[in-house]
Amino acid sequence: MGFFEIILISIGLAMDAFAIAICKGLAMKNGTTKKGIIVATYFGIFQAIMPFLGYTLGISFEVAIKTLDHWIAFILLVVIGLNMIKESLSKKQEEVNDDLSFKTMIILALATSIDALAVGVSFAFLGVNIFFSILCIGIITFVISFFGVLIGNKFGKKLKNKSELLGGIILIIMGIKILLDHLGVF
Repeated sequence: MGFFEIILISIGLAMDAFAIAICKGLAMKNGTTKKGIIVATYFGIFQAIMPFLGYTLGISFEVAIKTLDHWIAFILLVVIGLNMIKESLSKKQEEVNDDLSFKTMIILALATSIDALAVGVSFAFLGVNIFFSILCIGIITFVISFFGVLIGNKFGKKLKNKSELLGGIILIIMGIKILLDHLGVF
């Protein structure tokens, strides 16, 4: 998996955090830079840690399922992508407030980074450079989340669902590309 694919996956993974960051910004009376940095730090760190944990887990099973690795990566990315698309089209509104307490932010950061854990497992099967990948994922999530708070504070709900939809589409495309690469289509 090359540089461009890692960047796209990083953007796709960051979209859940971006959507929640927009909601956080929407709930804030004053979307300050400090608040944006707080939200972005939680999301960026968790989005970087979870793929590493998934990668470590995946390495443990790599030998046993090496012949199926591309199928597993494909299935995980497509399922995550479809779930993001489903959430983006859902009429159900998540209740988000402007609370930035440790407990609240840990829960949100963990919830938005579960997808990254599964992607980390895929990375192990694909032999991806995990340190470069988690650096990209963490930085991109930080930047996107920071701007999500500021954008949410200014523009509101309209962008939340579109960001989740875009993230889901990106992950599905990357899953299909991985499968087709391993099947020799490209």
